[in-house]
Amino acid sequence: MLNYEISSIAGKKKARRRVGRGNGSGYGKTSGRGHKGNGCRAGAVSRTLNEGGQMPLFRRLPKRGFNNYNFAASYDIINVSQLERFEDGASVGIEQLLEAGLLGGLKTKVKILGDGELTKKLQVSAHKFSKSAEEKIVASGGTAQVI
Repeated sequence: MLNYEISSIAGKKKARRRVGRGNGSGYGKTSGRGHKGNGCRAGAVSRTLNEGGQMPLFRRLPKRGFNNYNFAASYDIINVSQLERFEDGASVGIEQLLEAGLLGGLKTKVKILGDGELTKKLQVSAHKFSKSAEEKIVASGGTAQVI
């Protein structure tokens, strides 16, 4: 049987910094935190973009061009498979989708996507339909009406 001695690698474990000791460590008195101010307090956190009085980068850079974020139309997405919960021959509009818990509110726009299968004949009215969704609704005998 072989005998091996397991030894740790030299320099792998670094000794932790012991602050507040006046033994020539260089971290006595203020413990490397400086004098006064937020940084010396316990639990102090500085903001990520804080540059210590210097004008922050995001304020130094020019703001240019048009941003469509505020004007872009956003739609609540509903898949064809989610319409399967309604009864055969039902008329499905925004109010019915809201009652079923599929929408966040009445003012949201709705787009029907074609993921899944539909076996029921439904009259669906929404703001937008994908081509595959419209085809599946019509193929099952229903109608897809754009509001």
